[in-house]
Amino acid sequence: MNWMLDHPGWDLRRPPTRAMRTPTGTWLITATTNGPILLDGDGAAPHPETYDPAALADLGLPRGLARALHELGPVRRVRNTDLWDALATAIIRQVIRASQARTMYRELLAAAGQPAGHTYLPPTAEQILAMPDQQLADLGMAFKRRPLRAAAHAYLHHGDEWATMPADVLVKALQVVPRIGPWTAGAAVADHTGDFSVYPYGDLAVRIWASRADPATAWPDDEPGFAAFWRDLAGPHLSALTAVTLAWGDQHVHQSAHPGRPVQ
Repeated sequence: MNWMLDHPGWDLRRPPTRAMRTPTGTWLITATTNGPILLDGDGAAPHPETYDPAALADLGLPRGLARALHELGPVRRVRNTDLWDALATAIIRQVIRASQARTMYRELLAAAGQPAGHTYLPPTAEQILAMPDQQLADLGMAFKRRPLRAAAHAYLHHGDEWATMPADVLVKALQVVPRIGPWTAGAAVADHTGDFSVYPYGDLAVRIWASRADPATAWPDDEPGFAAFWRDLAGPHLSALTAVTLAWGDQHVHQSAHPGRPVQ
């Protein structure tokens, strides 16, 4: 069983581990068949969701893409139960490549996170607001300072309300926050809910991974054209198709630099 380790909170040393907050406790998750370990609190543990390419067999996918996803097999992913972290992570991913975002996020954890096992919990919204400008600049995050602080203020005021919203409604609600556009909101909500039908599936990452998985297909080059094509191709399986294609890309990221993210 493959794991989708797209979130930069994963410590990729073997076995990959990640600390995560839930509304009732904090957990250490290992990307193996072992269950999450409770670090503090109680309540239900975060368990992985499975995206299975077998469910896409009847879609009539282009042959090369269908073969690549079939060879990948089912993919496990732990949705991010911490909405604040999902939003902050999407902001960090703006503009820069995924490898740069992972490095920046990991450095933020080391500088301001709470130790949890041999990794860290991410800083809370309150901690981000308390960090001096110079500390963020030293972490290479001067450009991220304003959107992170705007998001932190908004989360502290609206987080409880946001937590009750369906995914598609939440995507719209987050865009009220300055410097949060459709890409950032969609990426954050997909991370938080596990529903990749709200992910910005026309973005560069999905386009590149689809074309690399199936170079023989003439994929649309532009974002709107690709998004429309992808949506029609996926039908009711838009979330699963997008998730497993991104997972395929994560499995092959070592072959080249990961596509960057737009400013939104």
